[in-house]
Amino acid sequence: MTEAALFEAFGGVRGMVETVLPGLLFVSIYTVNKNLHMSALAALGVALVMVVVRLVRRDTVKHAFSGVFGVGFGVVFAMMTGNAKDFYLPGMLYTLGLALAYIVTALAGVPLIGLMLGPVFKENLSWRTRNPGRKKAYTKASWAWGLILLAKCAILFPLYWWADTTQLGWVLVALKIPPFLLAVYLTWVFLAKAPPPIDVFAEMEAQERADEERKAAAETESEGAPAGRHRRR
Repeated sequence: MTEAALFEAFGGVRGMVETVLPGLLFVSIYTVNKNLHMSALAALGVALVMVVVRLVRRDTVKHAFSGVFGVGFGVVFAMMTGNAKDFYLPGMLYTLGLALAYIVTALAGVPLIGLMLGPVFKENLSWRTRNPGRKKAYTKASWAWGLILLAKCAILFPLYWWADTTQLGWVLVALKIPPFLLAVYLTWVFLAKAPPPIDVFAEMEAQERADEERKAAAETESEGAPAGRHRRR
């Protein structure tokens, strides 16, 4: 596993652009004209365009769709309250919930990072019972993600109450990529020192081949047995 492969597993450069661009567009327009409706609709529009581009190119739409839902909730919430800062509140609450999920699952012995990356590295949940070194690495990585996101929330939530919309927006945009890159890097460090993943898909394929070979051998023996009895007669 390389650092680049892990980075791509979390969405890569394109995923970061899709995460940052709607919020950047919102705060940029709002900084200029203080128009909530125009800013919100522009952010939602660019998020939808990114989904359409992925659909046309037949790429995975997971990150783009998550961006649309996040922006959509922010737009609805801000329109309902009339407070432009509320555009950011659903995303901030999601970040807080995700941070707690990382920490709680790490404490429970089922680290969220392992659940996310297990299928990517073809090990599924084999790390839970068959690869303790890898489970330890996933637990450390989940703690890292949880604490980094909690630190981000500790900055953003006070700003939600005390700062104006543009100040909050620019800080939030600035905190999109660096914490993410730090968490990905720490995840790579932990996994690079861990045992390699157990490829459960390869094991299943090998088991299927072995079963087919045993079945073919049994059929050959059953076909040969009557012929042998006939010759003895």
